[in-house]
Amino acid sequence: MELALWDYLIIIIFIGITLFIGLKFRKEAGKDISSFFLGGRNLPWYIAGISMVATTFAADTPLAVTELVAQNGIAGNWLWWNMLAGGMLTTFFFARYWRRAEVLTDIELIEMRYSGKPAKFLRGFRSIYFGVFMNVLIIGWVNVALMSLLKVFFDIPDNQLLWYVAGAMILVSSYSAMSGLLGVAFTDVIQFGIAMIGSIILAVLVLNSEQIGGIDNLKSSLPEGTLSFFPAVGSEGSGTMLALGVGSFFAFIGVQWWASWYPGGEPGGGGYIAQRMMSTKSEKDAIYSTLFFQIAHYCIRPWPWIIVALCAVILYPDLSAADSKLGYVMAMKDFLPTGLKGLLLVAFFAAYMSTISTQLNWGTSYLINDFYQRFINPKADNKLLVRASRIGTIVIMFIALFVTSQINSISGVWAFIVECGAGLGLVMILRWYWWRINAWTEIVATIAPFVGYGLAKFVFVNFDPAWGKGIGEDPRSFFFTVGLTTIAWIITAFVTKPTDSTVLKSFFDKINPDGNWRPFRKESNGKRIMQLGICWISAIIFAYSVLFFTGSIILKEFADAGIYAGLIFVSFMILRTVSRKVKVFED
Repeated sequence: MELALWDYLIIIIFIGITLFIGLKFRKEAGKDISSFFLGGRNLPWYIAGISMVATTFAADTPLAVTELVAQNGIAGNWLWWNMLAGGMLTTFFFARYWRRAEVLTDIELIEMRYSGKPAKFLRGFRSIYFGVFMNVLIIGWVNVALMSLLKVFFDIPDNQLLWYVAGAMILVSSYSAMSGLLGVAFTDVIQFGIAMIGSIILAVLVLNSEQIGGIDNLKSSLPEGTLSFFPAVGSEGSGTMLALGVGSFFAFIGVQWWASWYPGGEPGGGGYIAQRMMSTKSEKDAIYSTLFFQIAHYCIRPWPWIIVALCAVILYPDLSAADSKLGYVMAMKDFLPTGLKGLLLVAFFAAYMSTISTQLNWGTSYLINDFYQRFINPKADNKLLVRASRIGTIVIMFIALFVTSQINSISGVWAFIVECGAGLGLVMILRWYWWRINAWTEIVATIAPFVGYGLAKFVFVNFDPAWGKGIGEDPRSFFFTVGLTTIAWIITAFVTKPTDSTVLKSFFDKINPDGNWRPFRKESNGKRIMQLGICWISAIIFAYSVLFFTGSIILKEFADAGIYAGLIFVSFMILRTVSRKVKVFED
């Protein structure tokens, strides 16, 4: 794709602003590792919330949505829309606890909640497992997506793509290492704004192009079923409508959101979502930031991508299923004028940079706080820890570049992460609500999914090839892994010694969690949990209604829009009334 002078100027200005922010917050980030990794715990809710949304908007996200829509219609997005339930669970049941814990990382919570050598081992193991192993896999798949974009944009040969990605990572790691979370969060706000403006402009230009001719012509030209918001469960579907088996539908809607560890969608919070909650000014800010994240991530942001994806179905009918994701990039090439090409390219780079900068900062926090300081140099002063954090950022960058060179399939990495965390999620939820969960429980829940995954993919597959398919095609391996893991950790919880009562009492006094804490609270608080549950369910209904109301307005389905508007009003009033009773949004 040829770029004009204006395009290059836009790109240069964007890079300049990014580096300026990194330099601006360098001194602030250098005070101590709390400032480096949590911004001094002083972020307002809207900065933290936008940063969460920006991080989940990677370079591959619009392409992934385009592929889902091309293959399965709008309903294909349920493959990620289902995670809203877990996100809202974090908002109402865990956000307050994470801020109240006052830990530097979510892994540090392990030795606050558990006791003895098992807790010590678990903290060290998870710091490397999630901070390095899982982290570089995530960075690797985002890098692979950027490589495919660069290849289409500039016709760069395959053997040179990694060098361009290395240059992008050096830029990102530079301002991440300089400015810590403050620089990451504030660049996220700018990057998200650019990315969304660019996405909206592209959607408007493509939709109103001569080839498409507006929303009415788009609707009449699409295959039957493409515009349905819901999948055809247990049938073959019609047109391009997503047809899920009953098992797969239940896996997505009923199990995955609470059972699997997934970056940005961890049950019970965790990862960079917990990092943002812990970086806020107050418990109220932590709740508001996660609520904003759920609404923006699931309800508002997808529609510009979906519109372009629907147009791409008509514009590029000859694209194969494997290449259907490139319809978004081809639309950029074909419909953007001079200046806007640079803006959209910057939008993609911004999306890429916001994700990578967070992954680098988050992964390094585990490496320094939960491994280096805890096990190697407990007496390190703040100056040394900040220096180690900056070095750690660069080290993870180089490891991620190597892993990137070894990844052939983005979907393969995604499937591996989902299934190798299957069953762990429930432990991450219940450790806040049941005193009997101990370190051994979490250790078993972390290791057991690998056993289940190995049996399904390398043993059972020899008897039935369907065991080797993904969760969307045949969920048996997923259900098997969840079941095996759940049985294993429940047995472990009852046959191993409980956490030391002194540690439990200290945790209970600091967090004051709801649930089964009978050794320390005699009275039942079931009513409060029920009220929080009502808030959770009404917030889910509200968010989905906003999502479908927005889509119905765009698609001029005004009768449906009226129904969703009614659901928005009712669910909001229920949420508002019950949340006031339980004081959800108060410090």
